[in-house]
Amino acid sequence: MAHLRSRRRLAPAVPVVLSLTASLGLLPTAASAASAAPWSPAAPAVSASARVVEGPQLAYVVNTRTDHHTIESVLRAVVRNGGTVVAGYDRIGVIVAHSADPGFGARMRAVRGVDSAGATRTAPLAAAGTTDEGAVQVLSKAQAAKLAGKATAGQEPLEADQWDLRAIGADKAAAVDPGSRSVTVGVIDTGVDDTHPDIAPNFSPSQSASCVSGKADTTYGAWRPADADHYHGTHVAGEIAAARNGIGVAGVAPGVKVASITVAQPDATSLFYPESVVCAFVFAADHGIEITNNSYYVDPWLYNCMDDPDQRAIVDAVDRAQLYAQRKGTLNVASAGNSNDDLDSHALVDDSSPDDSTAGTRTVDPHTCFDIPTQLPGVVTVSAVGVKGTKSYYSSYGRGVVDVAGPGGDKFQIPDTPSKNGRILSTLPNGQYGFLQGTSMASPHVAAVAALLKSAHPHATPAQLRALLKAQADNPGCPAAPYDGDGDGVVDATCAGNARVNGFYGFGVVDALRAVE
Repeated sequence: MAHLRSRRRLAPAVPVVLSLTASLGLLPTAASAASAAPWSPAAPAVSASARVVEGPQLAYVVNTRTDHHTIESVLRAVVRNGGTVVAGYDRIGVIVAHSADPGFGARMRAVRGVDSAGATRTAPLAAAGTTDEGAVQVLSKAQAAKLAGKATAGQEPLEADQWDLRAIGADKAAAVDPGSRSVTVGVIDTGVDDTHPDIAPNFSPSQSASCVSGKADTTYGAWRPADADHYHGTHVAGEIAAARNGIGVAGVAPGVKVASITVAQPDATSLFYPESVVCAFVFAADHGIEITNNSYYVDPWLYNCMDDPDQRAIVDAVDRAQLYAQRKGTLNVASAGNSNDDLDSHALVDDSSPDDSTAGTRTVDPHTCFDIPTQLPGVVTVSAVGVKGTKSYYSSYGRGVVDVAGPGGDKFQIPDTPSKNGRILSTLPNGQYGFLQGTSMASPHVAAVAALLKSAHPHATPAQLRALLKAQADNPGCPAAPYDGDGDGVVDATCAGNARVNGFYGFGVVDALRAVE
């Protein structure tokens, strides 16, 4: 299934922005404030000499210089080399193309003006990677009714089970400032069921779309999940901005708006391919979305290694898009991953890539093989904690990589709540509610706190919001005893750092109340 999420980012002494600069040669500077809206020019006529090679149809990203002459020249080269243009983003120099010619990527890399080019998948077009850990636990109507009886004055009917709100002071923050309706959080995910009664009051259709094809589809309802099994995005949206309306649960920032940008394939895989994510970041930037939540890694590679031309092109394309969003005022927040990986190590085993065909086993260095978007420069990387405020057993970590932490749930940390469930309770499609755990759940808590900060500081830039997130966080410091997250007597991870900043929590666990005070 899609890689809904929990992964990682910066090197200890050498920030990822520098590592990527060295790897790519030069990070794109074309992410200007001008619009990067996709263009779909009439493809140049295919001449009799155009290549026609039979093979599986694959999607590609072609990354170019951004001057008009180069773009037009590369467009002609796409067709000449056996491809078709799906969409292009002129201000960042990214072209999405399809081709059935297995030599298409290599030939495009030789075209003058092309910085990088490569396939975004290893399986033929037809049909992800999110960061929730384990299956959803749906709250039955009987359980919901019983839980509603436990609610105290001023609480939402199901809020007694929302230990996560109390853990970061979000319940008290809502009484001070629930957030501004001029702030929108874009959920880049599997789609959001905007008909859910807890989401509908704060949903923004004008800032929502489907980017599954690599080109934004703003048809009404295109942003919705393909089916009830694509529940991840709806759960995330509820964590951020479920309304305090006396119906079900509450979000961390119940006064802000939430939008849906669907990127997951509509089939059972729910894969999040690079061209879809590129489209999503550009759409968010061009539609005034202040914050994006990214609870996934970009498929099909868990880590994209810069010595592989296809994976290098993926990093280049997605980085151009997210940098463009930052420069237009969008803060991007992403989950660190659920592999309990030390993202500051120099050797990790990846046995899940590529996840759209036959996976192999390889050893990667996360300083040169990047988990994206979380390891991209300027992205806020989030680890997960449970009800005890300690690192969740599954959460990836890493000194100089994790920026802040948020409640993601932990089945081994049991709260004193009616359901005694250490996971996160939130909205599901078709008016339902359920529990999930993962850095996928931690990231939206941080995105929501960022939305509260943006509400209080409307002119803050993404860089300033990142600094504010770190400043208001509460750091528990590295644990005194060896870390054994699942209680099996085996040390599961080692925390490096100090009480100010460390590998488990970055600068600390976010605090919603402090953000609004």
